[in-house]
Order: sequence, then structure tokens, then C-alpha cells
Amino acid sequence: MEFIFAITILILSVILHEISHGYVAYLLGDSTAKYAGRLTLNPLSHLDIFGSVILPVFTYLTGGFIIGWAKPVPFNPYNLKNQKWGPAIVGAAGPLTNLLIVVIFGTLIRLSSTFSLLPVAFFQLASLIVFINLILAVLNLIPIPPLDGSRLLSAFLPFRWQKIQYTLERYSFIFVIIFIFFVWPHIFLPIVSFLFKLITGLTI
Repeated sequence: MEFIFAITILILSVILHEISHGYVAYLLGDSTAKYAGRLTLNPLSHLDIFGSVILPVFTYLTGGFIIGWAKPVPFNPYNLKNQKWGPAIVGAAGPLTNLLIVVIFGTLIRLSSTFSLLPVAFFQLASLIVFINLILAVLNLIPIPPLDGSRLLSAFLPFRWQKIQYTLERYSFIFVIIFIFFVWPHIFLPIVSFLFKLITGLTI
């Protein structure tokens, strides 16, 4: 049952994550996501077979945690009003959406713990929402394409260092796989666990 809830929360969270990319791009002058039908809550428009189904199931069964993503929202950086910072703003929209969800449900957990407002079942569900959205936010801030952090890195890198970005893009799949299976469990998962306790006051 927990696995079903976790997958459901993951799917809803990545959908909101991707919609936020498309909507911010639209506000900044690019309608690519709108014309591609990606400004919708329909999960079929966003789910990626590997990132939304196979990988989450695999990481849950082998490591007890869930990592996943949806299909990247298409956008044309040349249509954005701000050519330098526009792509970075679009990239940041997804993780910021996940962090907003974390703050909302983390605050509810804190208030409920203090005033005993909601039942125990709420704590379990809200904790899962906070944990999964923390994972999505932290994972997507890693500066490896196609993760959102790569757009932030590109905006801050001097032009003469753009070769770093090209190298990351060329070998992105290899870097992502190495990161997920070798770096994430030992470095970033403890960071997520620390942030979870800091925000909710609960221990995973």
C-alpha cells in the first residue's frame, strides 16, 4: 500500500514539476509547451516509461527509496524574453514547485504535531509527500543534463567554460546512471534525510 501511495505521489509531483516549467516558459514568451499539449494535468502527456515507471520501481525494491522524473517539457530558449537568465528561470521552476509543496506539507506536519489537529494517517501521507518532493527538488538541482540544474549551471558559467556543459550533455546518460546508483545513496540521500528532519521535525 505504501508503494502504491509513493508511486501516485511521485507521478502527481513530477506532473506539477513539468507543468511549472512549461507555464513559466509561457509567461516568459515561449509557447512551445502549450502547443505540445504539456500544460495539462493529464499524466499520459508527461510520463516517461523509464523515469516514471521502471526506475522508481527498481529503486524502491532495491534501496527502499524512489527516484523518478517525467518527460522534459519542450521549450525554445530563443523565444524567451530574457535570453541569458530565461532558461535558468524555466529550469528553476520545477524544483521550486517541489520545494513549495515541501514547505506547505512540512508546515502542516509541524502545526499538527504541535496542536494535534490531524490524525496519524495524515502524518504518514504528508511525510511521504514531503520526502518524495525533497528527492525531486534535490535530484533536479544536480547540474547534469537533462536535469534542471544543468540550465542553472549554463547560466552562471562564463562563455569560455561552456565546454563543460557540452561534455556533460554528450555523456549525460552515463553521468546520470553513475550518480543515481553510486553517488545518490551515499551523499545526497543523507542530505535529503537531514532536510526532511529539519523541515518536519520527524525522522525517516
